[in-house]
Amino acid sequence: MAQQVNLNSAVIEVGGFGMLIQATPQTLSTLHVGREALVHTSMVVREDSMTLFGFASGEEREVFEVLVGVSGIGPRTGLAILSVHTPEDVRIAASTKDTKAFTKVSGIGPKGAERIVLELSGKLAPTGAVATGGVAVAPAWEPQVIEALTGLGWTEKDANKALEALAKSDPEITTNGSVPEILRAVLRSLGRGTRPGL
Repeated sequence: MAQQVNLNSAVIEVGGFGMLIQATPQTLSTLHVGREALVHTSMVVREDSMTLFGFASGEEREVFEVLVGVSGIGPRTGLAILSVHTPEDVRIAASTKDTKAFTKVSGIGPKGAERIVLELSGKLAPTGAVATGGVAVAPAWEPQVIEALTGLGWTEKDANKALEALAKSDPEITTNGSVPEILRAVLRSLGRGTRPGL
């Protein structure tokens, strides 16, 4: 339950304890004092502090955690990026090397944006079937297939590589196939559906 909602933070009651979370304005706008709240959190531990960051969705948290893994991006900057852009916007900007998208964030200059794009390369892929700037991005089925593959034991990195290879070898199925058809095809390419190490 939300106990308090401020401009850049909120206090959420969890098991009788009030937990302070830092969050984007978009996430905070979904919280209302006295109402039940579901917040996806990520804890950042430093030598002198432990800070909880809260997100309206698991996808937003996932993108945040990838962002803070980039050299020079701290949690505050990661939160600032997600205050300006949706998770999908960040994925598209990273995929299409759109440095201007990152310079729209306060505190990020052209050189910083170039470094971010370079370090995010291959780490964030768009999930929607939308094209930006003439560049085709990943279709909507991709996260479902990746989730299924990681559930079977493959890493997300291996799953992404297998999907890229499948898109090159069999573009017809990745364009027109259903999720089960694409999953079966990629499992065949990964080793006929067996778990890694089996």
